[in-house]
Amino acid sequence: MKNTDTAKKSERAVLIGIITPKLKPLQAAEHLEELRRLAETAGAEVVEIFTQRVQSFNPATLIGEGKIEEIKTALETYETKMVIFDEDLSGSQVRNLEIRLPGVKVLDRTGIILDIFAKHAATAESRLMVEVAQLQYLMPRLTRAWTHLSRQAGTGGTPGIGMRGPGETQLETDRRLVRNRIQELKRKLKKIEKARALQADNRNDIFHVGIVGYTNAGKSTLTNRLTGSDVYVEDKLFATLDSTTRKLYLGNGESIILSDTVGFIRKLPHHLVETFKSTLGVAAHANLILEVVDASAPDYAEHLEVTHLVLNGIIDKEIPRLRAFNKVEKLDQQARNELLENYPEAIQISAKENVGMEILRKRLMQELERWKEKRISDKVKESETAEGWTNEE
Repeated sequence: MKNTDTAKKSERAVLIGIITPKLKPLQAAEHLEELRRLAETAGAEVVEIFTQRVQSFNPATLIGEGKIEEIKTALETYETKMVIFDEDLSGSQVRNLEIRLPGVKVLDRTGIILDIFAKHAATAESRLMVEVAQLQYLMPRLTRAWTHLSRQAGTGGTPGIGMRGPGETQLETDRRLVRNRIQELKRKLKKIEKARALQADNRNDIFHVGIVGYTNAGKSTLTNRLTGSDVYVEDKLFATLDSTTRKLYLGNGESIILSDTVGFIRKLPHHLVETFKSTLGVAAHANLILEVVDASAPDYAEHLEVTHLVLNGIIDKEIPRLRAFNKVEKLDQQARNELLENYPEAIQISAKENVGMEILRKRLMQELERWKEKRISDKVKESETAEGWTNEE
């Protein structure tokens, strides 16, 4: 009789990290730990981790032949059919590695992130964004994998007029079909963005806070703590992809809107950032950015840097920002003192343990009052400008 516990096993995976001269050993270890968490979030069981120091990447296989032989031995030992690289691989590198590691699935960092995105996409919007990102990722890696798309071009399972690609190779036809699909999906996302901008305009009399930060910083837990809502929370990377909006009552008849957004991560490819601008657009229309940081992460400074890099070009620099270091219950007093010394303007909180919530509420109330004063000032200026035009006439 088959054991039902083992009927559905996780796929085993071997991880490969590259240490370049610019990367410190501690950073390399943190990057690999993040890759391990990504793999586990995707549903894999990590059985072995390899690292290789390189001066420059091997253009054919990224790593050297000796390391490939070591990996092959580990794959055989653990009866594993999957390797995941902590760097992005070109299409030719994937093919060369698959030749040297026959029967093994070769994934890179972006590939595993996309797999997680696909797994966690819950709404029509996030599914559109994921499909765009996947197609953009697959475009340079196409061989003959997308010939089935030609059946979608017409009816009755045959290519439509103008879609038969006379004179083209099948690969060129596939690429053109994928490009057309990407354009179609982007048009749909544009409509969603316009609708969101319209919603933002319709509620411009309500103070709107966009919550941003590195993935797993505790943004959803904080939203739940402040608003008493039940936003989905899980101790995994990219537990949620869709933005969540909730109303927060601050007291004295005042209320504001909080919008939680998708978390960020290091080495996030530019096309992924572009694709998820639709979700991040929630923060772009905010009156205040609340940046949540996992204070217990040893590499939180890098998390801050990644967050700022992603936000550049999406969020107006004029939008005020408030920083909250979360999970301080995991820190000793010395670490908390160092945070206070290095970031005196930031708030220290624990959404899980309900620490610092009143201080955060007070700061949000202060920002609300500043916003109100600015609106009054702007209206006075508009009125004076209009009167000036009238007098001139």
